[in-house]
Amino acid sequence: MPRRVALVGVGLTKTANRRKDITYPELTFEAVNNALSFTHLKPEDIDAVVYGSMDPFDGLSCPEKWNVDSCASAGVLNKPLMKISTGGTTGGSTALAGYYNVASGLFDVVLAVASQRVGETIDAQQVLNTCLEPCYERPFGFGAIMIAAMQATSHMHYYGTTEEDLARVAVQNHEHALNNPHAHLRFKLTIEEALKTRMISWPLKLADCCPSSDGACALIFASEEKAEKITSTPAWIKGAGQITDGYYLGDRTWYHEWDTLATLARRVYKSAKIYNPFKEIDVAEVYTAFSIQQILEYEALGFCEKGEGGKLLASGATSMNGSLPVCPSGSVICTNPIGASGLIRVGEAALQVMGKAEGRQVPNVKLALAHAWGATIGFHTLMILSKEKP
Repeated sequence: MPRRVALVGVGLTKTANRRKDITYPELTFEAVNNALSFTHLKPEDIDAVVYGSMDPFDGLSCPEKWNVDSCASAGVLNKPLMKISTGGTTGGSTALAGYYNVASGLFDVVLAVASQRVGETIDAQQVLNTCLEPCYERPFGFGAIMIAAMQATSHMHYYGTTEEDLARVAVQNHEHALNNPHAHLRFKLTIEEALKTRMISWPLKLADCCPSSDGACALIFASEEKAEKITSTPAWIKGAGQITDGYYLGDRTWYHEWDTLATLARRVYKSAKIYNPFKEIDVAEVYTAFSIQQILEYEALGFCEKGEGGKLLASGATSMNGSLPVCPSGSVICTNPIGASGLIRVGEAALQVMGKAEGRQVPNVKLALAHAWGATIGFHTLMILSKEKP
């Protein structure tokens, strides 16, 4: 049986289109140092490090060889190191690797850190355009934005979703981000303003799309015995998992419904003993890189029936004052250091369970969900965090 594991430390950084004030190693150090300060742990208390980054978005190969200095500066030197790179899910995969390393009994305390310096590369979308199968699919010019636009048009066709529904996703996330000092985009947005932003790939407008951000996140996972000594408010891992879709886009069924994510959710809910996710989960941090995806995630995660995501959003149920607040942080649509975005979702969910999310805190959180997708919508990760020991 796997050991009980808790998340005991969270380290977030300031984010921006480009953090010109610091070097890349200093950016990673900021996250690591904040995580250690959060727990009052000493560097020698860390047994191993999991480092995640989606290398092409940094504009260099193997950024961990440079950024390992940031861990050394925090005193985490000569520790076992694992490198993770799975596209947009890199952060979520890094969290899972940190969790599995402790649950397996291999280590007692693991530092999971993910960073991305998107401002160092020429353009993130040019990188994303190379993600597809090179011989047949790549000549079509697909990128992340076009694929998300296909999801939107398909959902519109099958379920009657509107451009106003998409704008409402952006408005809600931007409203939440105003309470998050770590968010990249922090400004109030109305539906009318969102609809007037320039068209990127119909029906997605600029307001429907995530930014490119420099940022990092570091989390500390600990075994049951260690966790209870480190903090009085651990966020226990109650369920976790990942799933991979087919390699070719044409073989997948993700256009108007995300069946792969729904399959993963059923598996994770079963292991976490969750039977009614909408009523049992108190807060969810989902990976919303484009507005349509939050609507699809509502449906795939069982918060509502297929085709009802827009109505659920319009009802106010997923707002900060709703029955299931979604993305109090503002999500990826407001902050997107790509390789770290999934780890941030886990960190934000943990802060909610710990009661330490400050201005974006949802009252009385006992159970939180964290999700990430990546690899041209080919991967998904999920993690359930609980206030109570599983």
